[in-house]
Amino acid sequence: MHPAPLPIPATPSAPTVLCRRCHRPLHDPESRLLRLGPNCRGPEDPTHVVPGEQDTLPGL
Repeated sequence: MHPAPLPIPATPSAPTVLCRRCHRPLHDPESRLLRLGPNCRGPEDPTHVVPGEQDTLPGL
């Protein structure tokens, strides 16, 4: 009698990241970072600029 085969361990995969607008899975590293797909993001989405006065950073 042969012993039962052991289950094959699952390989760790990257977590699924979904687009914030269309909820489709994202594969591109930039899209995954922004959580917006290339078809869903516009020129205003990559950065968020808040108008106003800011203190200078120390050492600059």
